[in-house]
Amino acid sequence: MACFLVPTAEAIIAGVSKKSVKKHEKKQSGKIPFSTKLGWLTKMSAFGAILLAFEHVWHGEVVPFFPFLTNAVNPKSRAEMFTEMATTGVLMAALITVVWIGMLVVVHFAEKKAAKEVTES
Repeated sequence: MACFLVPTAEAIIAGVSKKSVKKHEKKQSGKIPFSTKLGWLTKMSAFGAILLAFEHVWHGEVVPFFPFLTNAVNPKSRAEMFTEMATTGVLMAALITVVWIGMLVVVHFAEKKAAKEVTES
């Protein structure tokens, strides 16, 4: 129905945050800037939202005319749509964020290892 709107919102928020962080960021040698890491989250969320939107278009739940979402026509369907957004959409956005945090942990240890190798040599 409309669960793809939640990862879309996450992608927009991460993109805006990335621009804000990039303005105030200082260059650190040997480390990936946090704005770049936020860019990863933006891309992951946007790609996930695109795949979900395609799936909804494929099943006829999104149409090219107003109100665009087939379940936005009557109040009962709208309630069902908002429930799906609150459950499935939030769960998908949370899963994307958890995977991104896992990536950050891996990158952190890789950066520590690289810094240690540089100091030893």
